[in-house]
Amino acid sequence: MLMDSYFTEMKKVLEKIEVTQRETIIKVSEEIAERLSKGAAWNILDTGHMLMFEGVGRTGGMMALKPIKITCEIDNPVRHRPTPQKGAIGYDSVEGFADYVLGRSNVLSGDIIMIGSVSGYKYFPVDLALKANTMDCLTIAISSVEYSSRLTSQHPSGKRLYEACQYYLDNCTNYGDTLVEVEEIGQNMCPASGISASYIMWALQSTVVEKLINKGLKPSVYISNHMPNATQINNAAIENYTKSGY
Repeated sequence: MLMDSYFTEMKKVLEKIEVTQRETIIKVSEEIAERLSKGAAWNILDTGHMLMFEGVGRTGGMMALKPIKITCEIDNPVRHRPTPQKGAIGYDSVEGFADYVLGRSNVLSGDIIMIGSVSGYKYFPVDLALKANTMDCLTIAISSVEYSSRLTSQHPSGKRLYEACQYYLDNCTNYGDTLVEVEEIGQNMCPASGISASYIMWALQSTVVEKLINKGLKPSVYISNHMPNATQINNAAIENYTKSGY
């Protein structure tokens, strides 16, 4: 069954992460913990899939990890008229948008910024990483090296996201980000990147917690709202996070 093919291939991706990304996760966690202990903020911006939801504000997750949320809406309710086709232009292709985001966000010099993009070749994520580097931020990419390395960067630097950040964590998905071949439709299906990026994220968070504990610090972690005394426990953790930053 196609389901069994997916199970098999997804497990291979996760096993590859465990083998190839372990040392980088440990190194990155050490730097994150060190910066958090000195007052830095830990930010994440994902241009696509699930990290802004899976990695932030979840039970068992660190309160220190905060999203950079971008919303841009155009409301122009004129009557219907035939119009020529317009190409879809996303913020990830707009020059100068990284300056606007950094200027409007609460990112400060020395902070941590994780940037998620599977393909990692669009203008904005690369520009954001390069601009954050000039602010002495710790920049970390979560991307697919196999996928991204086969694409041409849209940034004048010629860099892809994994090349623009100080560190990259490879989500180990393939070119095209699909695991299961379906001959009958002439396409592959079942992306790996969402699950593999989340796998990396939770491995990273658990290691950062461990590094902070080794420093004698108590990191703040969410407990499910459905657990006994959850409100009191979370409120105490929020107070700890507000004071310490972790």
